[in-house]
Amino acid sequence: MEKKLYYAAIVGTGRIGFSLGFDKKREQPASHTMALLNNKRIKLIAAADSNEENLENWRKYVKKHNGKKDFTLVFPTSKELYENVTCLDIITVAVNEDNHLEECLKAIEYKPKLVILEKPVALNSEEAEKIRAKAVEFGVPVMVNHERRFAKDYLSVVSLIDKIGDIQSVTGELDSGLRIYGSEFEKDGTYSLLHDGTHLVDILQYILGKSESNEQSVVTPVLTNPLVSGIHKDEKGIVRNFSAHYQSIATRFGTIPEVTFKMSGRSKFFEFRLEILGTLGKIVVGNGIFEFYLRKESKLYTGFYSLTKQKLKLPKKTGYFSGMVQNAVDFLDGQSELVSPLEDAIADLKVLEEIKAKF
Repeated sequence: MEKKLYYAAIVGTGRIGFSLGFDKKREQPASHTMALLNNKRIKLIAAADSNEENLENWRKYVKKHNGKKDFTLVFPTSKELYENVTCLDIITVAVNEDNHLEECLKAIEYKPKLVILEKPVALNSEEAEKIRAKAVEFGVPVMVNHERRFAKDYLSVVSLIDKIGDIQSVTGELDSGLRIYGSEFEKDGTYSLLHDGTHLVDILQYILGKSESNEQSVVTPVLTNPLVSGIHKDEKGIVRNFSAHYQSIATRFGTIPEVTFKMSGRSKFFEFRLEILGTLGKIVVGNGIFEFYLRKESKLYTGFYSLTKQKLKLPKKTGYFSGMVQNAVDFLDGQSELVSPLEDAIADLKVLEEIKAKF
């Protein structure tokens, strides 16, 4: 039996919505458009964007991709899209953070089978709760693009953890040149704690989350009540460094004595990584990094053991974006739960807000 096609539209044809799909250094697909087009079960038929140039570039590319039978439609507003296209199963919302609330509510009110929302959910948890309320009211599931949940390198961490003994500590670190936080940037979300920090918090909670025995396999968030230290502010009072420490964290791997979440906003490079230290070894995973160490008899000291890097065969592609879209298809087929549901993403925002309150 031929499987059903799901019809999709995208609101927002900027970087994450479209143009990152042309970045030759990134693993592709790296945008919502390319990931939707690459899935044979999805037919991308419409887009909306107020930026005429972005929208026209998108139309030309999708028309060429879809070939002679293309009937792709474009609109300057999502309102016009929804008024003219009535067959959508999936709506992807890939606009700037300050428009997430408005555009996600509109998408939900259309009543598609699924809304895919770019992270973070909204500017704050109060707005996010409005999205949740609307999703419940209209019975529309929402998944959030926390892409590392679908990446094969991060997923392989769980299978290796039992080899490194009891976990002693977990450290998540994000370094960039973007400001971490300033109250004046609340209105548009252009600060790293929200923009990038949501990814770090999310993958920490996803990997460590305490799985509960029920039919939905819910993962309970684990990061609460942080001790925030190492706060550095620049001459304008903008936060540029901090560390958030969590003690005695109950996780799916037992109680971990310490989990640390660190960010720098004055680095001259970009780094995103997790380090999981066990009693028998260590795992380091991040952007372009995957290292696995086990204790071996030391070559330096008699009677001692040292950590030795192990050889690993890793997949050439992590499948982070394509995996997200495939999960959407599997969910609509009734074959899978959403791997990155709205509820988890709201919990991430609340972790960030607990930290922010200590600044």
